[in-house]
Amino acid sequence: MSVPAEEVWQAAAERGTARLMALQGGAFQDGAGRWEGEVVWCPIITAQVVLAYAIMRRPVAPERAKLILRQFARTRRPDGGWGLHPESHSYLFVTTLVYVAARLLGEAPDSRLLTDTSAWLRRHPDGIGALPSWGRFWLSLLGLYDRDRLTPCPPELFLLPGTADRLYCHTRYIYLGMAYLSGIGLRADLGETGDGLQQELAGFTAPGPQPRHRIAATDLYVPPGRGLRLAYDAMAVFGPVWRRLPGAAGLRRRALARCLRRIRAEQRASGFQGLSPVNGVLNTLALWANDPNDPDVEASVAGLEAWCWQDETDGLRYAGARSTTWDSAFALQALVEGPNVPVDCIRNGYAAMAALQVTRAPAGLDEGREEPTGGWCFGEPTHAWPVSDCTAEAIIALMLCHRIPGLIPAATRIAPARLAEAIRFLLVRQNRDGGFATYERRRGGKRLERLNPSEMFGQCMTERSYIECTASAIRALCHVAELPPGTLSAVEQAACAAAMTRGQAFLLREQRPDGAWPGFWGINFIYATGVAIAALRDSGLPPEHPPLQRAAAWLCGVQHDDGGWGEHFSGCLTGTYVPSDGSLVIMTSWAVLGLLRAGCVLESVWRGLDWLAASQLPDGDWPRDAVNGVFFGTAMLDYRLYNTYFPTMALRVAAGFHCGPNENVVM
Repeated sequence: MSVPAEEVWQAAAERGTARLMALQGGAFQDGAGRWEGEVVWCPIITAQVVLAYAIMRRPVAPERAKLILRQFARTRRPDGGWGLHPESHSYLFVTTLVYVAARLLGEAPDSRLLTDTSAWLRRHPDGIGALPSWGRFWLSLLGLYDRDRLTPCPPELFLLPGTADRLYCHTRYIYLGMAYLSGIGLRADLGETGDGLQQELAGFTAPGPQPRHRIAATDLYVPPGRGLRLAYDAMAVFGPVWRRLPGAAGLRRRALARCLRRIRAEQRASGFQGLSPVNGVLNTLALWANDPNDPDVEASVAGLEAWCWQDETDGLRYAGARSTTWDSAFALQALVEGPNVPVDCIRNGYAAMAALQVTRAPAGLDEGREEPTGGWCFGEPTHAWPVSDCTAEAIIALMLCHRIPGLIPAATRIAPARLAEAIRFLLVRQNRDGGFATYERRRGGKRLERLNPSEMFGQCMTERSYIECTASAIRALCHVAELPPGTLSAVEQAACAAAMTRGQAFLLREQRPDGAWPGFWGINFIYATGVAIAALRDSGLPPEHPPLQRAAAWLCGVQHDDGGWGEHFSGCLTGTYVPSDGSLVIMTSWAVLGLLRAGCVLESVWRGLDWLAASQLPDGDWPRDAVNGVFFGTAMLDYRLYNTYFPTMALRVAAGFHCGPNENVVM
């Protein structure tokens, strides 16, 4: 006799729950109640750390060098190059910097690691001369690239009132470091090693003229516009003349001093980690270049280690982000939504979640920073850069725990005043169009995107209104009614209601005619459509509402024949839905959750649950199958814990539909 489908789903949910419980605290020596999986990007940050160590004349310990080289070997593509993410083609930018880093760690050009890389670089049709500007910048710091061919990044830009602070925070802090290092003309002396590398890189340069604006086709995503190219040319021609004018030297000194002051403030306020390791490395170099004996240099070098992952299999690498809050919030939600709630596990996770909140602003915040109190960061609270959707998902996780009587004793609950601070933090991140931004409300207009100098990334110049952030914020604000009386004033409660109404209107406006929503931080339409459905339902729209009906129909329409769903990352580059060749665990989980929350209990959901149950591994986990996150259009990410908590959540939510919302049982 065959086992009824619901029993199969329930068994899969129990195995997934056990696996998720076993992973709690696994990444932390203190065994805390948190969850965190690695956020896998590419080896470019690891390479930049190696380059920075070479510039600062800091030796890399042999064992660390061995582990870094192992990471390079593990991430190298079959053609010998390295890509911008785990599934991309080889990029000239990434391949060149990893090659140079490996050489600085002692690898020979004809070693097993670099032989194919050398061949790939030699046959590249554009050559080293067509490196994107970030690659040229790094090689120039090493004394391996002609400074006259660099894209200008004058530090004087940071003297213009309010100009730089209109940029998206990651972009402005990266260019703050680049402006300082360019402005002082930092150029390392690598001695004989540098001479040898110069000769090797010359062999990777295409013959003939090297146009200033040529960017390798392998790397180019957003070509610099005509106005930006003219500005580059003008600065290249007139810059030397301008610097000889009376007062120019004094202006340069003022600009450099301002940049350094802001860099130092940011390093200290972020616990010497930086907003990200990308700008953290640049900040560390800037402080060293100003004074190698500055104690903030050692603190910054130590702070970089907060971004480090290490194991024997994949070696040593620096992640682009740490995801403690993000993973812990979704793991908690997965365990609390559905029957058979694991009490001790959730109580530990709840306490850890509460402890991750930013409860006070660091002293001496940089002038461009906003008040962080009340928010939750993507990872740990140390660098005090909280994010709207991380804050929202933390609120949702905590408040879902409150809904189950007796689960969280009153004495251990987070103080209502802290939840009020979190709500206030969220409200400040809502843009005028009703959508929610990430770190701070939008400051610059869309026209700034025309000045995007990064070439490899898109939509990175300003904050935006994001479907995902807006959906998370709406769902969090729906819990305001559950706060104890007096937690928020009547005025604040009215502001929350208005924010929800405006956010809902934003989502409805942004829905595409086919019923889907475009994502920005996840891949892509399936992800955004699922979270938009959840927000609209939580905020009061009935299942029969036309936008929800269209969204559910779209999800059903892109289901694969085997019952699963799958979306290919290339759609992020083109803004279109592109199905993957086969079904994928995470997209199937997102689609099932979206349909369940839309109130669609129909064959598509059951087939999706069947596929998830059949795809589960013996240990209760699910196979890692494809990249699932993205930033700035081209940089795909693999969130390693997504393959655990999202399918578990889908199965547990489905089980909850059968037992009813008031029939939670504790384990």
